[in-house]
Amino acid sequence: MKNRKAKRILFLVENGPYPIDVRIKNEAETMQQAGYEVRVVAHAKKGEKYREELNGVQVYRYPAPLELPSFLGFAFEYAYSYIVGLLYSTYIFIRHGFDAIHAANPPDIYAFLAIFFKPFGVKYIFDHHDLTPEVFQAMYNGEGNSTVYKILMFMERFSLRVADRVIATNESYKKRQVELHGIPADKVTIVRNGPNLDKFIPVEPDPELRAKAGTIIGYAGSMGKQDGIDYLVRAMGHLVHDLKETDVYCVLMGSGAQEEFLKSLTKELNLENHIWFPGWLNPDQLIKILSTSDICAGPDPKNSFNDHSTMIKLMEYMAMAKPIVSFDLTESIYSAQDSAIYVENNDEMEFAKAIQMLMHDPEKRETMGKAGYDRIHKELAWQYSAAKMLDMYSDLFPSMQAKQVDISVEEKVAY
Repeated sequence: MKNRKAKRILFLVENGPYPIDVRIKNEAETMQQAGYEVRVVAHAKKGEKYREELNGVQVYRYPAPLELPSFLGFAFEYAYSYIVGLLYSTYIFIRHGFDAIHAANPPDIYAFLAIFFKPFGVKYIFDHHDLTPEVFQAMYNGEGNSTVYKILMFMERFSLRVADRVIATNESYKKRQVELHGIPADKVTIVRNGPNLDKFIPVEPDPELRAKAGTIIGYAGSMGKQDGIDYLVRAMGHLVHDLKETDVYCVLMGSGAQEEFLKSLTKELNLENHIWFPGWLNPDQLIKILSTSDICAGPDPKNSFNDHSTMIKLMEYMAMAKPIVSFDLTESIYSAQDSAIYVENNDEMEFAKAIQMLMHDPEKRETMGKAGYDRIHKELAWQYSAAKMLDMYSDLFPSMQAKQVDISVEEKVAY
């Protein structure tokens, strides 16, 4: 008879607070619903409790490290997070125990923590969110220190090889893992980013925001250098000042290391009446603003990192039936297909012109929005990815009889 005792999973995430990181939230809640005992360790944002239960997931938070815009700042952040993560993991292991560590990057530090627990039979799952060496290069415009790049590449390879299972977000990542790092293909499971359709349901537009301008542009995501929001701000400058489209208002939802720079750039370009920085919003506020938006933006510039990365924000826009303007990234083209206009050469003026074209073509906006909405519901929703992740865990822990999780996809509202 199979052992029915629930397996215990410890999620470690450094790159953002929980539950703001939607992918980790989806993964943790899916595992909890399947009968696993789930704990998450992450840093806290201002005002969050250091210990709480959210939807059955036990959350442990620690004070966030200082964000310093330098290599030494990142080194301090990662060293601090590693030490705190090790202390929390040791405490949880002694107090509650865990059977697996499910660690998300960046950074690629938690394999060095997992090796302390592997002799006790603990499995290590490396959830490969970002290509950390390429993130580093993107931050320094391709001119980052070559020694640091090699260290980051070593850390990526070490993380992949220590792992009992590897999760890739798309085919590009799996190809890199197999061909560059020599990871057996059967050790890798592709679990794509995708919006949870139980959460992303269009609602009535916000009348106050709707009154701001004839066209509302939405952006939702992090504000690091690699995210390219400065490209969007400069495109807004072209749109307002060069193309004379003044009846437009852009909402930049999120925060990050570039936030103050972006606010300064907005002021420098005399766009304060056209751009709003509301910060991180709660899920209901996010849905309200996306429901109000006419066009959504994916300004991540084309480089060796972004070109191979799946942008969750694009699929969130698609779930809300919004047309998108994006740069021509390989994985973005795969994800969004006919729901986006793709701008070449990281050209900010062409980005502005693409927005302008959609501003004056409501029929095209509706057609693109429907294309994205249908693609999410038929192929890319989180519910499709959840099934693959649960299969991976069932293979890793065959003795556990997991509960059935409702991963059916049905339209919650008519388009």
